[in-house]
Amino acid sequence: MICKICGFGTQKIFSEIILNKYKVSCFFCGNCHFLQTEEPYWLEEAYQCPINVFDTGVLARNISLSKTFSAIIIRFFNRTGQFVDYAGGYGIFVRLMRDYGFDFYWIDPYAQNLFARFFEYHNSVEKIELVTAIECFEHFKTPLSDIEKVFSIAKNILFTTDLLPYPIPSPHKWWYYGFEHGQHLSFYSKKTLLYLAMKYGKNLCSFSNIHLLTEKNINQYSFESVINYRKYLAYFNKYLMKSKTVDDMDYVVKNSK
Repeated sequence: MICKICGFGTQKIFSEIILNKYKVSCFFCGNCHFLQTEEPYWLEEAYQCPINVFDTGVLARNISLSKTFSAIIIRFFNRTGQFVDYAGGYGIFVRLMRDYGFDFYWIDPYAQNLFARFFEYHNSVEKIELVTAIECFEHFKTPLSDIEKVFSIAKNILFTTDLLPYPIPSPHKWWYYGFEHGQHLSFYSKKTLLYLAMKYGKNLCSFSNIHLLTEKNINQYSFESVINYRKYLAYFNKYLMKSKTVDDMDYVVKNSK
């Protein structure tokens, strides 16, 4: 099987049962250290519910990352700019970021926007400063074309995904494979992200499961420092930003008539 990132040949490393019924093989690329499943014929079944029932961390994750990403935006980007949350799920993150005062918009071809209605992203929206992509890179069936779709919105992507450990864990030793729900198809190592950064002419900052592909020259140490001290930086955010909660309510009332 050909690697979906770099085009080199891959090696089958194991097979496992997905959705408790399908035996699926996984393939590793020795060139860019990307791990992928075989072609995912089970996706229609896997996405009967876009936010799978096993994702018990969806609220805690959005709350935590809203603080972390707020600190990163204020430190490195134009906080008064416009932002898009790609594969934004039910709109939880967009609503939180707008409550903090950031001009965020939602886009997701599969999930229903429940919490950020009236703030969907359209191409008519002005220049986007940054796209966030929380826990969606591992869902990409065609990673390069999917990543290019994100880059078509903005030149900077701030995203989360757990990096593939080395040596590669056996099927039951790493929870992030997600075989029970079958939605995780693509697993990136640090080497994979470096390859992507070089391919698209971006700088990479990466710390834990938080990664930034950017046209900006951002120091890795500064990036890590913002994440480490996000709780303290978040405290000052309220003095820099004005919440959009009430203004958004007025906007929705006016435009829902």
